[in-house]
Amino acid sequence: MLNFERKGNGKETLVLLHGFMENLSIWSDMQPHLSENFSLVKIDLPGHGQSDILAEVHTMELMADEVKKVLDHQKLEKVHLLGHSMGGYVSLAFAEKFPDSLKSLTLFFSTYFPDDEEKKNQRIKSYRIISDSFSHYARVGIPNLFNPNERDILEGKIETALATALSTNNQGALACVKGMVERTSKKHVLENLDSKILVIAGKHDNAVKTETTIKNLPDRTNIKSYVLDCGHNGHWEKPSICAAIINTELLHNLPKKLVL
Repeated sequence: MLNFERKGNGKETLVLLHGFMENLSIWSDMQPHLSENFSLVKIDLPGHGQSDILAEVHTMELMADEVKKVLDHQKLEKVHLLGHSMGGYVSLAFAEKFPDSLKSLTLFFSTYFPDDEEKKNQRIKSYRIISDSFSHYARVGIPNLFNPNERDILEGKIETALATALSTNNQGALACVKGMVERTSKKHVLENLDSKILVIAGKHDNAVKTETTIKNLPDRTNIKSYVLDCGHNGHWEKPSICAAIINTELLHNLPKKLVL
């Protein structure tokens, strides 16, 4: 089973899935700001943190199945699911397979679009360097995920992100990159899911095409989106703001019928 931690005794369960080259520790800055009404389940995805590598290719569907095993083990039937970046891709696969298990789905600096051909080629070209020079791969890539206009004040966060990335098993990272290349469009999930859908994005995100993601969201009353003045890592760049949005949107339930 995947490694996980449970924190808090709130009535609402919020499951947190980290992104590529991250682990469950990334939520430490946001956690103090999240409502005490949440019980948090933080999970290490396959090949990351203390979770084992499960296959040569970690598809998003494989990882979603493993997340479901954790929830079943903990006897959690209905949860709020939030995924950062790759964790968002896993969350979409989960929503497609297990829609009845969700109270809400939050794409946290992530997208429902698959990789375009340019992005796929970039990932495929990275296979060898991930295997042979993982440290170089992480050191070059991590700083570019943060708001370039705030690099000076984010220096400590960038170092934290880099240390987290370097702690990742390179073969686990490789399995996940191969899985991300295989992703298909999940826009139909957003079009059909009855649960609340929240999208939190970054204006300066170099990993996700924020404008395209927001512009093409289905026009449905259960979908809400926010664009923040940050890069790809809102959990490190704007933790209190991100938590405030999550608290407000996931815990504020309007009655189905308003009496005027």
